[in-house]
Amino acid sequence: MEYTKPLLRLIEYFQKLPSIGPKTAQRLALYILKMEKPEVESFANAMVEAKTTIKYCSNCYNISSNDPCEICTNTSRSRETICVVAEAKDLFAIEKTNEYSGQYHVLQGLISPMDGIGPDDIKIKELLKRVHENEIKEVILALNPSVEGEATALYLSKLLKPFGIKVSRISYGIPIGSELEYTDELTLIRAIETRQEV
Repeated sequence: MEYTKPLLRLIEYFQKLPSIGPKTAQRLALYILKMEKPEVESFANAMVEAKTTIKYCSNCYNISSNDPCEICTNTSRSRETICVVAEAKDLFAIEKTNEYSGQYHVLQGLISPMDGIGPDDIKIKELLKRVHENEIKEVILALNPSVEGEATALYLSKLLKPFGIKVSRISYGIPIGSELEYTDELTLIRAIETRQEV
């Protein structure tokens, strides 16, 4: 079917989003066309504002419009524990449980030689600097139970061992091959509560 060019362009942009196939992209584009013009403009402005104002926290590398972020500046959170996650979406998943009250460190990815991502391509040096400069007692590795997650956890545990701190890993209640953002809150709570030392 031939789409008019503006509609085709909109569909193509929606297809660039993760998990959006051609049919869903078409459905979203047609939905946008049915929206009132002020609502579409607000939607577009929200995307531009998010892109221009959200940045990475210089301490933990979480996404925020503030630097340092809201979690790093929250004085009620423990400064002795750092939970290491691969992406900000994993941090959001853990925060939804309301069970963890320490600090975070977002690696911005996982070690994946197949994809050309090595230890220097993610925020490992920054994590080690934080552990060295602060009175950290425990680092919790909350990484996806995938090949890349396991490789990164093993690499980090070896680097953290000389610091003489507790290094734990969230429990394996999370199925292998799944992702933290799709794990239900109860499973995440149990995984955090029953974490094990590496």
